[in-house]
Amino acid sequence: MTRTARLTVVTVLASCAAVYLLAAPSRTEGGIRLGAAVVVIVAACAVQLVWIVPGLARFRGPWAVALQGGLAYASVLASGTSVGLLGFVAGSLLLVSAWPAAIAVAGTAAVIEAGRSAGAAGTVDATITMVLTGLLVYGLVRLADRAADTAAARLPLTVAAVERERLRIAAELNEGLGRGLETIIEGSRRALDRPAEIGAVLEVARRSLADARTAAAAFRGLSLAPEAAAARALLAAAGIEAEIRTGHAEPLGPGGALLATVLREAVTDVVRQGTAARCVIETAEADGTVRLRVANDGEPTAARGADGLAEAAARVEAAGGAFATGLGPDGWFAVEAAAAAGDRPVNVPDRAAYWLSVTVLAAVLAGFCAKGLLQLEPGPGALAAATAVLPLVAALRLHRTGGAFRPRVWTLILTVQALLTFVPLLWFGAGWLGVPGFFAGTLLVVLPGRAGTPLVAAVLAGVAVAGGALSPDPARLVNYVISTLVTALVVYGLVRLARLVSDLQDAGAGLARAATVEERLRAARDLHDLLGHSLAAILLKCELARRLAVPDPDRARAELAEVVEMAGRARADLRTATGGDDPETSLDEEARSARSVLAAAGAEVVLDLGHGDLPAPASAVLGTVLREAVTNILRHSAARHCAIATVRREDGTVLLTVENDGLDPRAPRTPPGAGIGNLTTRLASFGGTLTARADGHGRFRLEATVTLDAGASPEAPAARISVSA
Repeated sequence: MTRTARLTVVTVLASCAAVYLLAAPSRTEGGIRLGAAVVVIVAACAVQLVWIVPGLARFRGPWAVALQGGLAYASVLASGTSVGLLGFVAGSLLLVSAWPAAIAVAGTAAVIEAGRSAGAAGTVDATITMVLTGLLVYGLVRLADRAADTAAARLPLTVAAVERERLRIAAELNEGLGRGLETIIEGSRRALDRPAEIGAVLEVARRSLADARTAAAAFRGLSLAPEAAAARALLAAAGIEAEIRTGHAEPLGPGGALLATVLREAVTDVVRQGTAARCVIETAEADGTVRLRVANDGEPTAARGADGLAEAAARVEAAGGAFATGLGPDGWFAVEAAAAAGDRPVNVPDRAAYWLSVTVLAAVLAGFCAKGLLQLEPGPGALAAATAVLPLVAALRLHRTGGAFRPRVWTLILTVQALLTFVPLLWFGAGWLGVPGFFAGTLLVVLPGRAGTPLVAAVLAGVAVAGGALSPDPARLVNYVISTLVTALVVYGLVRLARLVSDLQDAGAGLARAATVEERLRAARDLHDLLGHSLAAILLKCELARRLAVPDPDRARAELAEVVEMAGRARADLRTATGGDDPETSLDEEARSARSVLAAAGAEVVLDLGHGDLPAPASAVLGTVLREAVTNILRHSAARHCAIATVRREDGTVLLTVENDGLDPRAPRTPPGAGIGNLTTRLASFGGTLTARADGHGRFRLEATVTLDAGASPEAPAARISVSA
């Protein structure tokens, strides 16, 4: 985009310079003088490139301005070139913040033109042209610089947004979970001598585990995207066609967690009813409010559809949001909820560059209006009518300068502007031929190239026809056409640059928001996968130590010693969740920990590790998978036997299997939790696959693979997930 911005600047300024080149033959006599004048004009305008081309930046400064000024004044004084050429010098002076000198150049231009022109109108017209050229040079170059700065700032903006989010996450987690872990460590050490006093530590461990799960859900809930993806997967597994229409920006504030809960419960209800064939999930955002709508075609009555959603409705309404259910005219049942978006961690960037372009464009339009009034022939009411119509034309050009193309609105605007552009020619004559350039510029801005270019050509042809009918002078006819084209390019260039800068700002903010969402989801994954497992294991060990305190104090002390060690690892997990270094997790360590934890829960564990030496990243990700699998066994099953096995295949993959016998075949099917999705995300960096399924006889088997030569890469293919029950 920055290259496009600078190319736009060069095109517009080159078209301005072309006006002076085309006028040179009529102002300079003699072939040698004409050739010299052309060379000097080209050189004076070419100096402007040092402020446009980044590779020439080292030549910027007073010497470049002095060279350009010498060439421009030589051309104006020696060859009779229009004083408008001095606008390039004035623009360069503005770029180096020498505005008093720029004003002085404008004064000299007025003096020079006064000595040439027969009347004051000609002097004022030429001076206005010079000032407009200076404003164009300054405005266009500054906009191009702003586009480059905005593009360069996207990465720092993203990094800064992530760092701010990490600090916020760290402040939240260290305050509660950090203190809880310290209490667990200190209490467990004290209880080594008095195991019966482990009860206080047990309560802290239980509370810390609940806090970790709540924080993970909150971080995940602040973004609707993961919940929408989970909803799509759940609906697809139930054979329901899902359509998701996203109309909000992420990350959301606290209201996002509320809407995520509503989405989860609404979709779960659709699956539970089992009568829908299609489900549409829509989000929208306006005026600080995010709205969610979940509609399906399977509910026969509004009352039946609302069953099971009372709790979600109460939570939304208690938070000041809105909740409604009902059948629509199409017979679809809809759940609608709205909540405040809240404070955003990434603010919308300032629009200074856009308003700079609007200001410069307004100044240019005002200047052209003034020039048009000066060129009108005096007549009854002519000046008054033109004074009323010209500002209206300019206002139409400024209207919705940065807006998107809307056919109905712009059709009306273009129709009105076309009428105001050509109809007044019948009264104002040749003096009105400077106005069609505004209309041509509007066409370039609003319409796509394939439609706008032919229409601009038609406008130029219309100017040529009107000019030929109003003036027999070929030179003036050429000047009318060229001036129309230059005005169109000026309008297009200013608006195009403003939109480029605006697009870059929005893109930068979008990247920062996406990175912030990803950071929250990363924290949620780490809390769930790493810290959640550690705290669950600590809780289990503390409970076991409490039960063994009286009958087997030595065994209780051994369990407490493991609690101290686990709490130390949990502190490392907390640093990871708050943006610290990655945990030093390995598959072998997790396998030993899994055997210990499952044995403490009364399960017999069989380990068969045949993976050999693994690269650290692959070992870490499989260790995380094993940790999550063990956590799920502890939370969701009553396993008595568990088999953990790994094997290195000949195709360069490693397979991890975890199988247990604790699944109740009579239990209702539930949607996959966050853990499965988290593991899928982690395995995606290694071209991995994840399969979790029940065999219908009380056994549950999880399989995960990683490709050893894939490496952790954001370009790696997404992991495939298969979940069945």
